Amino acid sequence: MPITPSLIRTVAAVISDDAGRVLLVRKQGSATFIQPGGKREAGEAALTTLARELQEELGVALVEGSAVRLGEFEADAVNEPGRRVRGQAYAVRIDGIPLASAEIAELAWVAPQAPFPVPVAPLSSDHIIPAWRAWRNA
Repeated sequence: MPITPSLIRTVAAVISDDAGRVLLVRKQGSATFIQPGGKREAGEAALTTLARELQEELGVALVEGSAVRLGEFEADAVNEPGRRVRGQAYAVRIDGIPLASAEIAELAWVAPQAPFPVPVAPLSSDHIIPAWRAWRNA
């Protein structure tokens, strides 16, 4: 029987600007861009995780009541070989101007369709961004 890779559970944000671009982040030591967000702590609600991670990583506040659940998606983890990541994704609004901090090395505002100008993780490129586009165009 094959061994199932351990699952990393995350919460991810889709933040867009007035031009319709979405914000992606690159962690230190990684070449691949992902959605802002992070791993849930034990007993932590998804939106509590998201608010905490946005504050820690980008220095912005999650606008209360703005989160719209886009779905839960799974793909191979780009930063942890042999593992899979399952992310709950939310379209959100923020207060403040995002700046890279904590483990974030770089930010990129990108048009929400391939080809992307930067390497993008499959969870974002194949699942989260298409779900956001479908929600936005609904």
